[in-house]
Amino acid sequence: MSEADQKPTGERIAKVLARAGLCSRREAERWIARGRVSVDGKVIDSPALNVTPHADILVDGAPLPDRQPTRLWRYHKPTGRLTTRRDPEGRPTIYDGLPPELAMAITVGRLDMNSEGLLLLTNDGALARRLELPSTGWIRKYRVRVHGMVDAKALGRLAKGVTIDGMKYGSITASLERQVGANAWIAMSLREGKNREIRRVMEHLGYSVSRLIRTSFGPFQLGKLPRGNVEEVPARVLASNLPRDVKADAAHRRR
Repeated sequence: MSEADQKPTGERIAKVLARAGLCSRREAERWIARGRVSVDGKVIDSPALNVTPHADILVDGAPLPDRQPTRLWRYHKPTGRLTTRRDPEGRPTIYDGLPPELAMAITVGRLDMNSEGLLLLTNDGALARRLELPSTGWIRKYRVRVHGMVDAKALGRLAKGVTIDGMKYGSITASLERQVGANAWIAMSLREGKNREIRRVMEHLGYSVSRLIRTSFGPFQLGKLPRGNVEEVPARVLASNLPRDVKADAAHRRR
């Protein structure tokens, strides 16, 4: 049997669920582990399964929704909202302020509760996962207000990366925009966006963050989008800005 003959056909089940807009791939894997997914009448417990377009897939006994064209929205996240679908403590989430049509939308990355600015949402879980990866090459830009007298040379050293409490952070481009008394605004750009990365790096340098605004994610800009508002990215603009492999996936969905 040739190597080509040995390659599995179809796509991983978690990717299929994500592309249906139900959840992220990671969440799909959790659903599978909990026995919520069946394929061709059999409940599965492992995401290590490829399925063809003809497979009968049910989630909680219901079939997958019809595939929809990939869509992307820009959302100006305000502070005071969690980037999660629901919070066990009852705190407000971004979905509390989004229109009903985005109740199942999936976020591309996260912003913590006290951060604000551009948050991308999509109906395609696989796209969300792909755009989150540092390998996509998209730069995330922020404006950060800190308390303290900023050392421009210390900011420059972040370009080489930094390790804090055993956690390695990649190259960060940071420059002082202006110092006003004991407060300063810093422009920062990075590719990884690990959990609370900017806040931890600034604290490592001796500065406390009082405001953190994401101004862009890859080619998509916050611009003048009002706080709390959401706006769909036109299909033409979306298609022209997606990485090549993601474009192929999106084109496949439109067929």
